[in-house]
Amino acid sequence: MTNYGAIPTSSHPSPAVDLEYLSRAKHRIKSGLATRRPWKSMFDFESMTLPHGFLDAISRIKTNLVYFRANYAIGVLVILFLSLLYHPTSLLVLAVLVVFWIFLYFLRDEPLMVFGHQINDRTVMIVLSVLTIVMLLLTHATANILGSLLTAAVLVLIHAAVRRSDNLFLDEEAAAATETSGLTSYPSS
Repeated sequence: MTNYGAIPTSSHPSPAVDLEYLSRAKHRIKSGLATRRPWKSMFDFESMTLPHGFLDAISRIKTNLVYFRANYAIGVLVILFLSLLYHPTSLLVLAVLVVFWIFLYFLRDEPLMVFGHQINDRTVMIVLSVLTIVMLLLTHATANILGSLLTAAVLVLIHAAVRRSDNLFLDEEAAAATETSGLTSYPSS
């Protein structure tokens, strides 16, 4: 016998809302990782040559930073993670801070509301940045963090300077990002 018209009662919130949020988060992460270029293309040894001069190096760096931005970000995070392996407290703090960044900055679809006031993205980014710096400094791993970030920056700049950019093809979105960011690139050899 079917009980038509009965209203189900449950003290648990609807799991559809949670699944929808997780689905949106998964989609955003996938779309963010979709901008990652193939590692084989990034480390194509036939495309590695010394630049012909300072302007050629700058042009290559500008193009490669836009083209391989997701790869470089992953590389920097891996280097930072590896530098914190011997500082488990810092690693734990970094993991918690990454969760804050993901949910409060990257995966938000709607403006952040605090006590009835709307907080803009710039304020959220500044507060999270300051919180991240302060919390990591409190873990006494400052030398490791600064050293790893400096190492990562040097490695990224070296790769971007020696990786030829004339065989890279920016899609329309990346080309627009390059132009609006002031990173206009010119083909180089």
